[in-house]
Amino acid sequence: MLNSVADPAERDPVRRRLSAQERRRQLVGIGLAKIVEKPIQDLSMDDIATEAGISRGLLFHYFPTKTDFYLACIAAAGRRMLRTTAPDPDAPGEVQVETVTRLMIEQIDRRRDFYLALVHGHGVADPRVSEVVDSVREGSTERVVAALGVPERQREVVRAWWAYTEDRALTWSAVPTGERPVPVSQLVRECVAALHALLRISA
Repeated sequence: MLNSVADPAERDPVRRRLSAQERRRQLVGIGLAKIVEKPIQDLSMDDIATEAGISRGLLFHYFPTKTDFYLACIAAAGRRMLRTTAPDPDAPGEVQVETVTRLMIEQIDRRRDFYLALVHGHGVADPRVSEVVDSVREGSTERVVAALGVPERQREVVRAWWAYTEDRALTWSAVPTGERPVPVSQLVRECVAALHALLRISA
């Protein structure tokens, strides 16, 4: 009679060894998923390692310090934010600006605590965090400049407008959904109107 218990080699398929780049990407992906649920400073490195199926020591082989890991996660979150707020490049310029503004406001609304941590550096006291914020603002600024054909001398006006829009979004999203003074569509219109007013004044 054949043994009904499967051979361990058949039960556990051989895992493919990940390259260093793949392993780092895997670990950052796990970190990204977790910072959606909790403040980044509350992430457990033991939990990250366990979920990845590696030891804590091996995790620190890829990221020498906890801060290095946090910064990698924050940088990945910044890149994701730029991807998820990208407008249709073939749409008219005004439509692109309205779209990217709406998407950014909605992103901040969904991830308000994380965005506050990103902008104000809560939980990660490292000057490199500001580089992530700068990259997001610079990418968003470039989209508006390109969409509207804004002269280079007014680029800083657009960049400053993004800081205004972020602040409006953070204030708006702090109010419970059913009690907000304006719907997101009106908030977008007000922010876009402020952009055009600033561009007219600075011109």
